[in-house]
Amino acid sequence: MDWLLDLYQRHFDWRDLTLVILSPIFMIAIASEAWRFRKTGVFDLWDSFDSLNSGGSYLVTDLVLLTVLVLPAMGWVYDHRLFTVDVTPLRFLGLFLFVEFLYYWFHRGSHRIRWFWCAHVVHHGSEKMNFGTALRQSWFYPIAGNWLFYLPAVFLGFEPRWVLFALSLNLGYQFFVHTSWVGKMPAWFEFIFNTPSHHRAHHGRNPQYIDKNFGGMLIVFDRLFGTFEPEDAPVDYGLEHPFYTHNLFWLNAHEWRSMFRDMAHEKTWGLRLAHLWKPPEWRRHSNGFRE
Repeated sequence: MDWLLDLYQRHFDWRDLTLVILSPIFMIAIASEAWRFRKTGVFDLWDSFDSLNSGGSYLVTDLVLLTVLVLPAMGWVYDHRLFTVDVTPLRFLGLFLFVEFLYYWFHRGSHRIRWFWCAHVVHHGSEKMNFGTALRQSWFYPIAGNWLFYLPAVFLGFEPRWVLFALSLNLGYQFFVHTSWVGKMPAWFEFIFNTPSHHRAHHGRNPQYIDKNFGGMLIVFDRLFGTFEPEDAPVDYGLEHPFYTHNLFWLNAHEWRSMFRDMAHEKTWGLRLAHLWKPPEWRRHSNGFRE
């Protein structure tokens, strides 16, 4: 096992493992919620199985791609940074808020640009809302380029691992907004922070909820940029074009196949390539299917 320890020491930092370290807390929360709602329709056995499989496989693929793709690319940008920002508690707070701002645009772009939606769609595949749903993350986030949205922080002068650590803490908070257990929080909290109520609306396919509430830990940027929608009506969870499968590969790859099929329907390269950056609903021919 010496080789494994050597690999870890050369390539990994404790900050890379933030979500892995938090995983026991996530599992306790899922088990508690499942017991609390065991006689309701909040949990479904196969749906939970898909969520757990997605979450576990995501952690493995993300760590691998972090090592071979994301950190080298971010390192190159850091080598050409404008400044060098040494992290102090106050500066880390500033970084955390900046990463929240960048996350808002990543999340909004992941809904409005089909290339990024092809990865993000995995997260919206469940028709349930529970803590397990938070685990549904895409294998293909690093390949799609989600990390590109955070390069401004690196270019400014923050070391890449601090940027990714701030993002991991943000994602850790977001785990707890994926639940039907919590109703509305106090008004002041609902005004500033992303809450279970706000995020339930985000996962809705009701017309009023589509492409709303993109914040990670905060909801202030949604209020500022006009994408906020309160949870007023019962939420119908899931995709507008549902994809039903328990095959882990197709859970991650189905929207990529749909996009490439839509591209193949076009007669010119201009229209074909436009599918990469146009919204997911633009000239859509593939409307979901079963595996």
